[in-house]
Amino acid sequence: MSEPIYESNAPLTSKGNLVFKETTRLRFFGIPWPFTHYQIYENDLVVIKGLLNLDEDDCYLYKIADVNIKRSLLQRMFGLSTITCFVASDASGDQIELKNIKHGREIKDFLLSQSEACRLRRRTVATQNLSYHDNDHIEEVHIVDANHDGIPDDFQQ
Repeated sequence: MSEPIYESNAPLTSKGNLVFKETTRLRFFGIPWPFTHYQIYENDLVVIKGLLNLDEDDCYLYKIADVNIKRSLLQRMFGLSTITCFVASDASGDQIELKNIKHGREIKDFLLSQSEACRLRRRTVATQNLSYHDNDHIEEVHIVDANHDGIPDDFQQ
């Protein structure tokens, strides 16, 4: 499938190029079930549900904090997967499930790497990473406590 896109020419407010397009499949036979479609763009995840009345739900990739993949025995027999995206602050809820899709591992890896790339491009902080800074970039902070009373001299009047 496609390689993760770390550098994108798409503006941050657009969806970007379509990278993956999947359809939910019947669990037992792997036949496409045309009532739920998943479209993954460079900056956006779109879930389209319905036959006559369509419900389209978009989620920016930078909001995806973590991705989980599950494969039951029947899913493994037919090459299907269920991907759960854990989303921070989205109107669609705290999880988005892509059920019974092919190419599950590639899509999971793409979502993880692309969500991190989108966060870096937008300069958005989603989680704390205590080892983010190298020692070269940390400025030395010298706290002076000349009278040894436990209160730094900068804070005393």
